[in-house]
Amino acid sequence: MTTGSIRKVVAGIAAATLSMSVLAACGSSGSGKATLNWYINPDGQGTLNQLAKDCSTDSYTIKIQLLPASATDQRTQLARRLAAEDSSTDLMSLDPVFVPEFANAEWLAPFEGASADKVLDDDVLKGAGETVQWDNKVVAAPQWANTQVLWYRKSLAEAAGLDTNKPVTWDQVIEAASDNGGTVGVQANKYEAYVVWINALIQGAGGNILDPSTVEDGRDAKVTVDSKAGRDAAGVIEKLADSKAAQPDFSTSNEGTSLGSMFPEDGAGEFMTNWTFVYGNYKGLIGKPGGPKDETEFKDLGWVRYPETVSGEVSKPPIGGIDIGVGAFSKHPKDAQAAAICVTNREAQTALAVNEGLMPSRQSVYDSAELKKAYPSDLLALFSESVDTGGPRPKSAFYSQISSALQSRWHSPTSVNAKTPQKSADFLSAILQGKALL
Repeated sequence: MTTGSIRKVVAGIAAATLSMSVLAACGSSGSGKATLNWYINPDGQGTLNQLAKDCSTDSYTIKIQLLPASATDQRTQLARRLAAEDSSTDLMSLDPVFVPEFANAEWLAPFEGASADKVLDDDVLKGAGETVQWDNKVVAAPQWANTQVLWYRKSLAEAAGLDTNKPVTWDQVIEAASDNGGTVGVQANKYEAYVVWINALIQGAGGNILDPSTVEDGRDAKVTVDSKAGRDAAGVIEKLADSKAAQPDFSTSNEGTSLGSMFPEDGAGEFMTNWTFVYGNYKGLIGKPGGPKDETEFKDLGWVRYPETVSGEVSKPPIGGIDIGVGAFSKHPKDAQAAAICVTNREAQTALAVNEGLMPSRQSVYDSAELKKAYPSDLLALFSESVDTGGPRPKSAFYSQISSALQSRWHSPTSVNAKTPQKSADFLSAILQGKALL
C-alpha cells in the first residue's frame, strides 16, 4: 500500500472465495522437514495463510508470523532481526520503499539465474518490477502492487461540469468540490502516506525529491525538492488547505478517515485519492453504515487517473504494494526463494486480488477471467496503467530518514506555502550529510 499496510474498513470483495490450488508442484505437507518463517503485514491474512499451506512442500513448511500494522513498525522489527543476523527470518513481506535499505545492508538474498528470471519476467508491470531491483540484482519478488486513483461521486462531477473522460487537475478537483458542496479526501497526517502525496505531486509537476541519477549514491544524493515542481506541489496543498473542500480532519487524515465522506447521509460526497482497496470496501458496505445506501448509489462511484499537478503534465500515480524478500541469514535460502516464487506466482496474485482486494503486479492476472468477474474492466485497466506508469518514491537506502525529514517540514499541511520546498531541502540535505538530527 502505501504503500505500506492498509487496514481496510471492510476487507476484500463480496465474492466467493477463490479456489486456492496455487501451484500443484508445491506439494503437500509432511513431517521432519524445515520450517520457513514468513513475516507478513496484516493485509490479506486469510489468503496469505492459505498460500503458506498451499506453497509448503515435502521439504519445508511455511509458518506465518504477523508483523505490526504500520509500515514503519514493520521495518523496525525486521531491521532489528536482520541486523542481528537472525537465521529464523526466512521470508518477509516488505513495503517497496524499504527494499533498497535492506538490500544495501546485504540483508536480502538476491535471486539469481533461473530464479531471477521467474521473479522478474515480461509479465511483471514496470512500476512493480523496478521496486525489487538494487545494484543490478533482483533482491525480492513482487507479490501485489498498489496504486492510487481519483475516486469520486459521478453526480458531484456532473454538477460541477467536470469532464472525467479526460485527465483532470488538482485545481479542477478542488474547485469542483468547493463550488458544489463537496470535499476532497487525501492522506495528510504526519505519516508515510503524506509523503506519498507530496512525492506524487512533485513528480506530477515534472520534478523529484532527489535527483534520480544520484539517488543510489546514498548520503551523497542530490536533493531537488526545492524546485518549480516542489513549489507547484506545495501550491496544491496550500490551495486545498485554504478551500471549502478541505475536510475537518485535514491535518490528521489517513486512508480510512475520508471514506465516510463519499456517501454521507446529507451532502454531495467527495473526490478522494486513495488506494485500490476502495472499490471492494464500498461494495462490501452497500446498505451498511459508511457505505452506499443501495446498488444505485454504489453505481454513482466513479474513478479516473490520479489528478495532474500541472495541466498537460501526465500525472504520476503513487506505487506501493508488497515485495517478498528472503533473509540473507536464512538456514534454508534455496527453499525460501522457491517459496517466495510460489507465493508470488500468477495463481497466488489472482487469489489475493479476488479475495482481499490486493491488486496484482502481473499483467496476465489483470487480464484473467477471475478478475474481470470481480472488477469492472475499465477499473482493472486503470489500476494496471497506473502501476505501469506511476512514480516511485526515492529509491534510496536512506529512505526512512528522507521520509521523516519531509514529514517534519511539510506537516502540518495547513502551514505549507511556497517556502516549504526550500525549508525541506535544507533540512533533508543536512540530515543526509549528518549535520542535523531528526
